[in-house]
Amino acid sequence: MTFEIRIADSDVHFSAQAGQTVLDAALQAGIELPYSCRKGVCGTCAGGVVSGQVQGPARTEATPEGQLLLCVCTPQSDLQISPLSWRRIDPTARRRVQVKVFRNTLAAPDVSLLVLRLPAGQRARFKAGQYVQVCLPDGSQRAYSLANPPHESDTLQLHVRHVPGGQFTQIVTTLESGSMLDVELPFGQFELREASTAPMLCVVGGTGFAPVKSLLDHMLKKGIRRPVTLVWGARDRQGLYLPAAVKRWQQAWHDFRYVPAIEDAADAQALDAFHGRVDAAVRSLYADASALADHEVYCCGAPAMVTATRGACADSLGLDARNFFSDSFVPGPAHVDAAPA
Repeated sequence: MTFEIRIADSDVHFSAQAGQTVLDAALQAGIELPYSCRKGVCGTCAGGVVSGQVQGPARTEATPEGQLLLCVCTPQSDLQISPLSWRRIDPTARRRVQVKVFRNTLAAPDVSLLVLRLPAGQRARFKAGQYVQVCLPDGSQRAYSLANPPHESDTLQLHVRHVPGGQFTQIVTTLESGSMLDVELPFGQFELREASTAPMLCVVGGTGFAPVKSLLDHMLKKGIRRPVTLVWGARDRQGLYLPAAVKRWQQAWHDFRYVPAIEDAADAQALDAFHGRVDAAVRSLYADASALADHEVYCCGAPAMVTATRGACADSLGLDARNFFSDSFVPGPAHVDAAPA
């Protein structure tokens, strides 16, 4: 059975097969709706259903009233939807390719920096902030943000956090130079709004640093000079695993401010860092109720961290909710693909 889905206030429509989620059907048709985790956790895909019936775990505590999670609900009839935004994409731009491990190093006890090379003469097409799917031998996939900027297109750099019992964790710790992997790319819409001149607040937790590194390196390459504050949160000092990248931005960017936020009290004191969570660090940096009214916020990390940061920025500090851009890292596979882990 096939259902027709229309986007309200437009002439856009596409088909969905029985059992196919609204988001998957849209992406297959070359229509990109907001999404991140693909598991019904982060709430990024929330949108209105103007008419028709859907089935599925369509809401979370963070879902706005009257909206449903389009990444997990499936149509039971023809639908008219009102997503927060939409855009046309080229569905043929995504491809699967075999890559070779060039370098695999430990940046922290629980973080591998994995550098992959594409076949000779080939280049990856992606935007800063997007992610790849690593295809595992059993057919499942794991998603990881690209840490390198688009102009470094002959390699893919992934920051892989080791998850106890994780399927890819067990693989990545054994990969050596020359090992082969299958990957699919690009995915995601966590992208820099290049036309904007607004000051940027980047808030990341752990390996949520990876996509923001891609964004900031891309900005330097393109000569985009906007005031940037980076708040990087970790349990201890080892979680701030790539200080050389931060130092490079500090040297090249006179309007760049770096605030490490560490939960371990001794490490926070030793590094003169903020002691506590990133959302508390944001509140300490911006005391005025309208301090973020003219800002854009780019936030990456675990869903709870993203939700807490969104609340701090939009509810307490005057940020326009439309200027909060996030990528929630949810471990494990989704039904088709997942947000970076």
